[in-house]
Amino acid sequence: MSKFFTEITPELQDFIQSQKIFFVATAAAEGRINLSPKGHDTLRVLSSNKLVWLNLTGSGNETAAHLLKNDRMTIMFCAFEGKPLILRIYGHAKIYHERDAEFQKHINLFEENTGSRQIIVLKVDSLQTSCGYSIPFMDFKEERGQLNSWSKKQGKEKIKAYWQEKNTKSIDGFETEILK
Repeated sequence: MSKFFTEITPELQDFIQSQKIFFVATAAAEGRINLSPKGHDTLRVLSSNKLVWLNLTGSGNETAAHLLKNDRMTIMFCAFEGKPLILRIYGHAKIYHERDAEFQKHINLFEENTGSRQIIVLKVDSLQTSCGYSIPFMDFKEERGQLNSWSKKQGKEKIKAYWQEKNTKSIDGFETEILK
């Protein structure tokens, strides 16, 4: 049976911090819905009603484009080991770039990464847990190193050129303001 919460409890925070993958969903009023898996150590619980997520450079930049049009975001976690659980976190998010003071305020929470693209701060409205009985058991082997290796090899200037080519607009043509 599902349960709703108004804040992140210590138990839910422990669950969040032990997960190796999470999923981020955003949507503008029109166009495609974006649902992306996220890995690496890129999410922090700041308080019982606030999360911060380091968004790394990728092939698209849908989350940024969507948040500029509609600030709603859902983050979902699934237990692939241990006690079954699905956790959905609903809230309103704001996106920050390197040029923003809020980015600089939070970037030191994460390991240095050449591919650091944006910081997203999510103000939590509510959380929902559900059973997760249908989620399979899966063993975590290791993080994939390709993204971080690629970013490091590119260096900051080539990363910015990549942003110009691949990250300034969403697949629906919405601006991302990455290089504003």
